[in-house]
Amino acid sequence: MANPVILTVDDDPVVSRAVARDIRRRYGDRYRVLRASSGPEALDALREVKLRGEQVALLLADHRMPEMTGVEFLEAAMDIFPAARRVLLTAYADTDAAIEAINVVDLDHYLLKPWHPPEEKLYPVVDGLLEAWAVTPDAASVEIRVVGHRWSAPSFKVRDFLARNLVPYRWLLSDDPEGVRLLDAAGATEADVPVVVTPEGKALVAPSEAELAALAGLTVVPACDFYDLVVIGGGPAGLGSAVYGASEGLRTVLVERRATGGQAGQSSRIENYLGFPDGVSGAQLTDRARRQAVKFGAELLSAREVVGLSEAGGARLLRFGDGTEIAAHTVVLATGVSYRVLDAPGLADFTGRGVFYGAAATEAPSCVEQDVYIVGGANSAGQAAVHFSRYASRVHLLIRGADLTASMSRYLIDQLERIDKITVHPHTAVVGGAGEDHLERLTLCDTRTGEARSVDTSWLFIFIGAEPRTDWLDGVLVRDGRGFIVTGPDLLTGGRRPPGWSLSRDPYHLETSVPGVFAAGDVRAESVKRVASAVGEGAMAVSLVHRYLEAQ
Repeated sequence: MANPVILTVDDDPVVSRAVARDIRRRYGDRYRVLRASSGPEALDALREVKLRGEQVALLLADHRMPEMTGVEFLEAAMDIFPAARRVLLTAYADTDAAIEAINVVDLDHYLLKPWHPPEEKLYPVVDGLLEAWAVTPDAASVEIRVVGHRWSAPSFKVRDFLARNLVPYRWLLSDDPEGVRLLDAAGATEADVPVVVTPEGKALVAPSEAELAALAGLTVVPACDFYDLVVIGGGPAGLGSAVYGASEGLRTVLVERRATGGQAGQSSRIENYLGFPDGVSGAQLTDRARRQAVKFGAELLSAREVVGLSEAGGARLLRFGDGTEIAAHTVVLATGVSYRVLDAPGLADFTGRGVFYGAAATEAPSCVEQDVYIVGGANSAGQAAVHFSRYASRVHLLIRGADLTASMSRYLIDQLERIDKITVHPHTAVVGGAGEDHLERLTLCDTRTGEARSVDTSWLFIFIGAEPRTDWLDGVLVRDGRGFIVTGPDLLTGGRRPPGWSLSRDPYHLETSVPGVFAAGDVRAESVKRVASAVGEGAMAVSLVHRYLEAQ
């Protein structure tokens, strides 16, 4: 971390050099001494320091400067670094102005020029001010900072991307004093949010996910054009394939559209995964698997979307959204599923502004002492209910069925029943939402009687259904009526292989209708929707990849 800053401002070059020299001589080993020749130049320097997340301990400004007086500068500097100690350098004739400035800018001290000898007239004053500042300094930041609005969907998208990729960041509201100061330093306004500021001081206004990935140090460009194995999707199945593929010597790259972990990565607690008797969060499991894949040499590409798959002789070509391509001997499709959109009047307008799909764990601390509504009756919804119960005053779990037994694990049902804050509402559907700049009300309907009622809430989390993201494979691979990828024996119709199948053998168990392309996890038709089975299929796919490569 950089040393705190002492900034001196004087338009007289001789005086400016002398002040900086004397300050540097005594404090240069502990502080970084900067000097400016005018108030505007000094303010620019402070904004740069602010963006870099550094601290300013002391400001020394000459009073008589042509563009901006010392008092005017110190007043403006207070908006950027309110905790910095402030000293005005004055001539004897300006002592009245200096005394008046004590009230205007909360001046800590004024010094008469000349200040020689500094051992008597300068250092004792500065020593005392630095000691006082050290007790309550500005908080230095070595993290990415995100300035946004509470109910801004783009701001939520940035926070969610960083959180799901396990990138540390600090969240600042755009109307908080520190948020206002950062926006001002970046030359931005509240209308520009989200604004992301890196530890190095670079400000990005409404950055794309690719830009976020790059500044967070995530890899976005493949290291080479050809691989033994390309894994598409970074959920449990994809990570399983990447770990086993790389560990067994295959040149492996995993391509993830948003963040590794998939839906499992958003789970607050997975308690039925083998080997974790005390449970493990989805983020922890994802992080371990990701580090394991990298350890074995797998390459991980973030914020890259694959939009096309084609054959080129013995190679499989994959086209990214930006038109670039990579090729491989084999491909494992592990793109998982997405939560189905809840089609009710008014809800679409509030996505990211009170209506969220998935756990959206970044929002939990904002739900303190408020009512939270969750739609869904599977394990993911139950895990979310447990997690939000630690913050909300009450959690309402809305299900269409009579109870949870048809879709939720028994251990989780028992856990929900032990938490007083959680109420399960059977035979209940969300049929509408309303509000101004964010969700404020929901309309709920009893599915048996049709009776509707309105409830006040700003929080709705949706966990319904599962839709595979396979539209980009239309006409390329055989899919079932719901879009899931058909594999192995299920491809055989009346003993006949799928149309276009070019090999003399039947498809392997996890192999799709294109030889050398495999599917694993939730995206595969008739798969078991559990983390353990997804990991197992990811590992099994690699064993079939080896069998395929050996036969070529």
